[in-house]
Formats: sequence, structure tokens, C-alpha cells
Amino acid sequence: MKKFIAIACAVVLAIFAVYYAYYHMGMYIDTDPDAPVTTFMKTDSDTIYMERDGEYEPFEIRGVNMGVGIPGEWATDYAIDKETYLRWFAEIQALGANTVRVYTILQDDFYNAFYEYNAQREAAGEEPLWLIHGVWVNDYVQNSHRDAYDDDFLQTLLEDSRTVVDIVHGEKILSLGRGLGSGSYRHDVSPWLIAYILGVEWEDVTVAYTNETYPERNQYAGTYMYTTADASPFEAMLAQVGDNIIEYESTRYKQQRLIAFSNWPTTDPFLYPAEITNFFMKCGQVDVEHIKTTEAFLSGQFASYHVYSYYPDYLNYVLNPVELELSDSSGSEENLGFSLVEGSSGVPIEEVLTGNETEDYYDQDGRVNTYYAYLKMLNEYHTIPVVISEYGVSTGRGMAQRDTNTGRNQGHMTEQEQGQAIIDCYEDIMAAGSAGSCVFTWQDEWFKRTWNTMANVDLDNTPYWSDYQTNEQYFGLLTFDPGEEVSVCYVDGDPSEWTAEDVVLETDQGTLSMKYDEKFIYFYAQGFDPEAETLYVPIDTTPKTGSTYCENYDLTFARPCDFVIRIDGTENSRVVVQKRYEVLRAMFMHETEDEDAYLDVPDPDTPEFQYIDLMLQTATPLITGQWEASAEVYETGALRYGNANPTSADFDSLADYMFTDNGVEIRIPWQLLNFSNPSEMMIHDDYYEHYGVENLPIEEMFVGLALGETEEEIPLASFPLEGWGKHVTYHERLKESYYILQDYWAQLDR
Repeated sequence: MKKFIAIACAVVLAIFAVYYAYYHMGMYIDTDPDAPVTTFMKTDSDTIYMERDGEYEPFEIRGVNMGVGIPGEWATDYAIDKETYLRWFAEIQALGANTVRVYTILQDDFYNAFYEYNAQREAAGEEPLWLIHGVWVNDYVQNSHRDAYDDDFLQTLLEDSRTVVDIVHGEKILSLGRGLGSGSYRHDVSPWLIAYILGVEWEDVTVAYTNETYPERNQYAGTYMYTTADASPFEAMLAQVGDNIIEYESTRYKQQRLIAFSNWPTTDPFLYPAEITNFFMKCGQVDVEHIKTTEAFLSGQFASYHVYSYYPDYLNYVLNPVELELSDSSGSEENLGFSLVEGSSGVPIEEVLTGNETEDYYDQDGRVNTYYAYLKMLNEYHTIPVVISEYGVSTGRGMAQRDTNTGRNQGHMTEQEQGQAIIDCYEDIMAAGSAGSCVFTWQDEWFKRTWNTMANVDLDNTPYWSDYQTNEQYFGLLTFDPGEEVSVCYVDGDPSEWTAEDVVLETDQGTLSMKYDEKFIYFYAQGFDPEAETLYVPIDTTPKTGSTYCENYDLTFARPCDFVIRIDGTENSRVVVQKRYEVLRAMFMHETEDEDAYLDVPDPDTPEFQYIDLMLQTATPLITGQWEASAEVYETGALRYGNANPTSADFDSLADYMFTDNGVEIRIPWQLLNFSNPSEMMIHDDYYEHYGVENLPIEEMFVGLALGETEEEIPLASFPLEGWGKHVTYHERLKESYYILQDYWAQLDR
């Protein structure tokens, strides 16, 4: 009996060891090394092909990128369930897209849903949804002291590549814990996988550091990929990673599919004029033309780029160098201690451009279009197909960059404008000769941050509120509005959702009501003619500072106030902030005025109120070696009149206020009133006590109401603030841009 038990235990242990080695460690035995390797995707110099019924036909990648965030959850929580994915896949395909792209390993719900969705479609004789899968590089690794040959970089990238292959073939069990995709990956989705995009938007400093550190490692020769004599060490590293993933899939699964390496303008192959190179601190190039494939690679390679019309738009400065206000750059290299230009590898742009300004910079409609010009330059340079795997614009209220040629800005665009901008970008992409594209992105993501607002918010709690000032959160075609089914208020001129319980203040001049949700704080002032009278709503949030007098509008308050909302017709309304509480001054005065904000501090009770501006472009000292306050800003405190109800025919997603029969409805995004985390009712503390933004909890704010520039002291009433913690409410809504793009793509397919 003991012998039987020992044998049984040994058998169980052996089975477990084999199981663990195969599904967890990726170990395998090639039982049929002579079996042919197959592929259903191929390329030539400019076209991608898919095999259908034994014949290769041109295939346009018409994709949508998909993130992993939903309200109330971090991206690394991987909280999207299978049912949600199934619904989203159907909506993406109904949009007219044929491909979904993901950036990294997701939890098993994604792959289970993808398998079920496509299996059902094929069983019904319908076209499936195709997949492009990415292999991610951790931001904390790339933005660190590590070079690309560090084990944390290269070895992790190699291991993750093999893991992705096992996952898409349904041969992996992964238990990596919180923050990483994990689960039992037992569904084979490889029949619908058309490509891998390896890597991320490379930091040019990482590229340059790697090339400088390992000059001797500039060559790689593998079974499937090799480098040319002109390759850099970083490009040799990429060739090694590409060769590795092709070899692993070819050997273990006898399959191949398209391969691409992620890239973007910051590390594009081109050399620009010295002034532009120095101004943008562009110090590295990645050129996939230096990575070639052998005959053993049956599928194909394409060049993948993330290209947005507003950033960094090098060609706009090539065409209009005066915009940089450049002086002689001869001193910049000495001040840097090294040259960004001399000895740099890359292709001078004059070798790609024709030299004819009209031909180089004007699109088919006869207008200056540096986005189209750049896309055309990429396509004319590469000898492999080009796919623009990220492009789009944001519907966020805040804005971070402007496209001076076409108006496709990074933020502050309505949902209708977003739809048209995506179409315009798509037309530029295809007219330039690209083989495909992927819209960024499918869903809005509340956890995201943006460089020009991230100092203003509590970055540990961004998923728990919808920050309309942070444009990065609103690139989606699908949005999440607060409220389980509807929002608590819609600024649309219909005050029917307001009740007596919402009244905060009643005076002989009118009544003020308030409410809030995860995105806005709402005001309803009634009892006056909004088209004939000017409304002032003073606001006191911080107990630290504020003024009882606003010299701008000659108003006196019963309490020290920090903000004033001024509603003056449909074209001249805004929010202003007391100078002491102006976050732009505290955080960016060096860039905007060439002064130190902390040397000459505004008085805590200063009566000066300022327009609320937001940064668009910071200054740089690299041109002359001297700091010049050339930063660009725009007035984000200016309020926009319109109907903000998504069900209305004249819906304007950027509308801030609208008149009713006897008053006005207003919605103000939390960050505009210096809330850093409204889910816990945290506001900015006094900047000049902390040398920057620190959080200060409050339990109430005070508000008032006045009509005209009254000489009487304006009373203020308390409005309690409780917050909602981590318990957010939201409902999905397809943006107007979704339907605009859907109609456009449907017309193309007729």
C-alpha cells in the first residue's frame, strides 16, 4: 500500500511538474521540427495582405486602440469584465473598424471574450474582429537610469514577448498579482491575431544613452531578423527582440504574423535643422529601415508610428521658423555641454522632402497641412508599409497643444469636432499612402494625467473623479458620464431637475441652488433676466486666503472669496481667481513671466483677481543659453454658452452655462476651482506656505449671488461638501464622434 501511495504521489508530482513547466514557464518540446510554418498575413513595400480563401488580398488595418481603465479603477486593476468586452467588441465592429489593438497583457476576461465574440461571428458567417497585440515596456524602467541592454529592460522585454505568444495561443497560466494581467489563458485567439507591435513610445534619452554606452553592440544577425551596417545599438536590441518573438512562435506554434516596432516623432529617423533639434531636445533616432528580415520570415514587417497633428509638429517650425523666435544657436551647445546635432545618426529631412514648398507642405485641398506633410514624408522614406497606430484628438475641456494648421488640438474640442478631426486625420493618413491606422482610443479613462495639469491634482486618486480639465482623460469614442443612468444635472436651459432641496441662498436679487457629481459642481441662479443683467457668484473655498473685495468688478463680500463667476451675456463670461490662489502663477511663473513666484508673493488678502490660464507650451533656455519667458497659455477660465445635454439636437459637450426663462444653469469642472481631489473634497492649500500644491480638506464652501456691480456687501451661504470616496457612479455613452465616424466609414464601404 505504501509503495502504491508513493508511486501515486510521484505520478501526481510529475504531472504537476510538467503542467507547471508547460503552462507557467513556457517550456516545451518541439515534437515535429519539420512541420511547415504558416502565416495568413504578408506585406510588400507599401501594402499589407491577408489570405482569404487561398488568395492574398490587400488589407487595410482600420483599428481602434483599447485601454484598460474604467471609472473608479486604475488601469492596473484590470477591472473590465467579459460582458463589457463583448459589448464593446460589437460596438467597435459596428463603428466600421476591423481591428482592435491592445498595448499589453490583459486579464483573461479580454481573451475569453474575444474568443467567444469571434467564434460566434464566424459560426454565423460574419467577419471577425482582428487583433494587434503589443508588448509593453514599463514606464519606470524606461524613465530611469537603465539602458536598453539592462536586464530589467531587455530580458523582461524578451520574456514578455514569449508570454504574449503563449497567451494568444491559449497555452499560458499567469499569476503575476495586482497590477499585471493574470489568469488562465486557455482560449486560442491566434486565428484572429494579425500583428505584434513591440515596445512603446521610446524616450529619445534612453535611445541616445544606450547608443552611447554600447557603441560596439550595433549589429545583430538572427534567424529571422538582422541589422544593416548603419544600425545603432538600440536598433540592434530591437532586432534581437523581434527575432526572438518570431523564432519562439515559429518553433513552438509553427505560425508567424506581422511584426512592427513602436515609434513616434520624438525618435523618428529624421534629422531636422539644428535650431529645431535643440529647441525640442531631440537627441535620438530609431530607424526600422536598419532592421531587415531573412527569407525564413514568411510574414512581413511594417513601420508603426504614433502621430498626432499637434505634437511636436516639427515641420510647422521648419516651414515657419520665426515661430520659435530663434536667435543664433551657436552658444547652445556650449551651455549644454554636448551637441545634439553633430555626429547624430539619421536622415536629413531635405533628402525626403522635394524642396518645393507647395508640394511638401500643402495637402490636396490646397491648404498648409504639416500633419499630412509629415505622414507623406514617413511613407516616402520607408520601404515597408507604414501604419499610424495612434492618432486622435481629445474632447476634454482642458487643452495642452494647438495644431496651428488645421485646428485639431489636444483638447477643448466638442464631440462633433472630435469626429470630424478623426475623419480629417484618417483622410490625411490614407492619402499619404499609409497601409492602415488605429484611432486613439476606444474609451475615456479617468485615471489619466496630463503634463500641464498633473501638478494641480492628487495623482493618487485620479480614478475617482472625472477631471474635465485634464485632456488626456477624454480621447475616447466612448465616454462615462456621472450617475448610474443619468447625471444629476444637465445644463440645457431646462431647470426641471432642480428642487427646493437644492436651494443654498435666497436674497432679494434671486435664488441660488447647487449640486455636484463626479465631474462638475452645478449652479442654478434664478429670479432675474439673464440676457439683461450681469450675474456674479463669489465663491470662498480655502480658509487660508481670499479677499473681501474684488477690484476687477468693484464687489464687496461678507467673507474672503477666492473665485468669482461672472455671467455676462453669451460671449463675455468667465471665472476669475484671486491672485494669491492662482495656480498658474505658483507653478509656471518662471516660464510665463521670467520671474520667481516665491520671491514677490501676493498678499493673502489681495483684491486682485486674475483670468484663469492654462499652459500650452513651456519655454526653453536651450536656444541662447538664457531663459526666455516664451511660454504659451490660453484662458481656460472663459465660459462657453450652449446646451450641454447629450440628448439635445444642439448638444455642445464643451458648454459651461445656458440661460433659462428666468435665470442660468452653470457647470464648473472641479479643477477650475482648485479642487485637487473632490472625491475626498481636497483643495489646494496655500502655495506659498508649501512651495507648490498640497492638499487641504474642506467640509464646506461658501457662495453668494449678486446682480450688476452692486455697492452692497454680498452675503454668502454655506454649501456642505461630503465627497463620495472611492464609490463612483457612471454610465456609458457613445460620443457624437462615434456616430460621425461610423457614418463616414459606412460611406467608404458602400
